[in-house]
Amino acid sequence: MLTIRSRGRRVVLQIVLTLMTLPFFLPLVAMVQGSLGGLGWGNYAAVLSVPELPLFFRNSVIIAAVTIAIVYGASMLAAFGFAKLRVKGKEVMFWMMMVALTLPGVVLLAPMFATTIALGIYNTYWAVILPLAALQIPFAVLLARNFAAGIPDELIDATRIDGASTLKGFWYVILPMMRPIGAAIVIFTMIGAWNEYLLPLVFLVDPSTQTITQLPSFFVGQFSNDQTKVLASAVITAIPEVVAYVSLQRLFERGLGAGALK
Repeated sequence: MLTIRSRGRRVVLQIVLTLMTLPFFLPLVAMVQGSLGGLGWGNYAAVLSVPELPLFFRNSVIIAAVTIAIVYGASMLAAFGFAKLRVKGKEVMFWMMMVALTLPGVVLLAPMFATTIALGIYNTYWAVILPLAALQIPFAVLLARNFAAGIPDELIDATRIDGASTLKGFWYVILPMMRPIGAAIVIFTMIGAWNEYLLPLVFLVDPSTQTITQLPSFFVGQFSNDQTKVLASAVITAIPEVVAYVSLQRLFERGLGAGALK
């Protein structure tokens, strides 16, 4: 890790970093201040008293949890295969997967809609989970592959000498060592799944299957566009992401840094 010994340089660096965070911090301050306008904390009480709130929250938790499980499992296995296994044409397959990073989700909306109708999963959780996971996996594989490539091959050879299969070597040796990058993938996937607005709006027409991202829109429609309650609902929606990041912050930063440098 780089260290700056000069006190003056540390002060300058701190000022620069603080100024760089202001464009991201000020909108959050404005959102919280706006949510306390009018009735003040009564806006939060009004949001928490909405009967549909537990249902929205439950749907978001289910979608986010299943999406995280799919992305985590698929990306860890794919990263291990691309980085350590001798598979014919794996580089071609890897770069074909990376091409998916250039495709925005909006462009794929029509094909995904037709696919969900054909599979009979429209207006179900899977109509959101499967597209979300498919869109998140390429970036997760890119991060995890760089991390897995830095793990010594001798560890895998040692597991084979001891008689373990490749899958057991991955499960008991490689996967525990990939915990930091796994935490980064969990955070990225949770943010993407929790904040997803378009896919639930298009694929979940039943109000009982709507997610928590629809909560601000609920106040726009039900309470004549009461902006104070809209902002209060936005703050409440963001709390689980903040808690998850704070809980996994150290692993997240280690994994992200290692995945970028190895």
